[in-house]
Amino acid sequence: MLFSSVGFLFLFLPIFIILYVAIPKYRNSILLLGSLIFYGVGEPYFVLLLLLSVLVNFAISRYMFWEPRSPQINRKQKAARRKKRALLMAVVLDLGVLFLFKYWDFAAGSVNALAGHGLLPLLSLTLPLGISFYTFQMISYQIDIYCGTVEERADLLSFATYVCMFPQLIAGPIVRYTEVEQRLKSRRVRIRDLENGLKLFALGLGLKVLLANQIGTLWNLIMTAGAGRLHTMVAWLGAFAYSFQIYFDFWGYSVMAMGLGKMLGFTIPRNFNDPYVSRSLSEFWRRWHMTLGRWFREYVYFPLGGSRKGSVRTIFNLFVVWALTGLWHGADWNFVLWGIVFFLFLSLEKKTYGKWLERSRVFGHVYTLLLIPVTWVIFGISDIGQLVGYLENMVGIHREAILVGKTQLIRYLKEYAPLLIACVIFITPLPGKFYWKWKDRWFTVLILLAVFWWSVYEIMAGSNNPFLYFRF
Repeated sequence: MLFSSVGFLFLFLPIFIILYVAIPKYRNSILLLGSLIFYGVGEPYFVLLLLLSVLVNFAISRYMFWEPRSPQINRKQKAARRKKRALLMAVVLDLGVLFLFKYWDFAAGSVNALAGHGLLPLLSLTLPLGISFYTFQMISYQIDIYCGTVEERADLLSFATYVCMFPQLIAGPIVRYTEVEQRLKSRRVRIRDLENGLKLFALGLGLKVLLANQIGTLWNLIMTAGAGRLHTMVAWLGAFAYSFQIYFDFWGYSVMAMGLGKMLGFTIPRNFNDPYVSRSLSEFWRRWHMTLGRWFREYVYFPLGGSRKGSVRTIFNLFVVWALTGLWHGADWNFVLWGIVFFLFLSLEKKTYGKWLERSRVFGHVYTLLLIPVTWVIFGISDIGQLVGYLENMVGIHREAILVGKTQLIRYLKEYAPLLIACVIFITPLPGKFYWKWKDRWFTVLILLAVFWWSVYEIMAGSNNPFLYFRF
């Protein structure tokens, strides 16, 4: 089920909120059941996979601290070995399921291509929605209880509710158990929380439907002409359009998740902090998909040694993190390339010109705004031949006749000028500052009501709706 769908907005959400507010004693149960219904509408068969993953991870987390009757001697050593076995078991099982559904065909296809024949079978499994997100949440829980970060282990209902909570189940943010632990035990839902949550939800809905969906049509229009046949300025226009689309699509979802969380009595962590105003790619990744960056930093980069074991080891650790970050987003070579490109630039910034960039008032912004669209093109085009052709067009190389030239460029700019201007405004901190300063004023409420009903109109009109990050 989509947040930006009529069924969610006018059927699921009102009924759910009424039950949730009216029966406070069973809020976790209602939230869990509602989340399973929410997930099951789009993925009826994979609800069983989600529940099985929850049950297995809960059992492993309990086994990690199981204390069998045994002589006092060597009890601590046995407990330590059991905890390590349990953690390893959980990580292997969780990543194994993720690999099977998301990466098996990619790995098998690559091996078969190298071997020259069908050495490994292709399974053609459907990718379960949100599997990358809820897998990472379960792994973070296992690591946190192993390390003692989680002071009190969750009961089954609390753990299942944490993993399946529908505001962040399908496309994040990636929430750590410690961020919702106390609210799972006890929480109040006040009228003020419902009001503020609805405002955030309307804002996020507008970002998704009125900006991401609409600017996405420009990217699709340019790509329809075929990469490799674009005037250089048209290729850059398409790259900027896709950069806007993926940002407002994912930011809109995250804002809606925060709004829904507030309505339910939770604080969903912020996932974006105006990333396109960054002065370097390093700063960009501190501001973009912040919960994913935190996950890789705390559960991969730091355990590998971070930057504490010398320059060579630091570069290696960065390579591992960014290769995995690329693969996390998708099982295709363009995602691997995307991760490696970021690794190369972040390594250069870390060792050479990064501090100078972040001190620069102009050049750092220009550097970032020119490089980020190039990286998103790599991210967005999975066919390597098309990707090479598009990148060649961006630097002025044309191996084929130009089909989309200056005439089309002028037409696109005229047609999409208001939308492009709106996108430029909304990538700056100004709208956010306006919202938080004036969110309780009557005119802000009117604006948000207009945004909501305009978004509903676009949804009813059949505007392109799926969230881009659903496929990751």
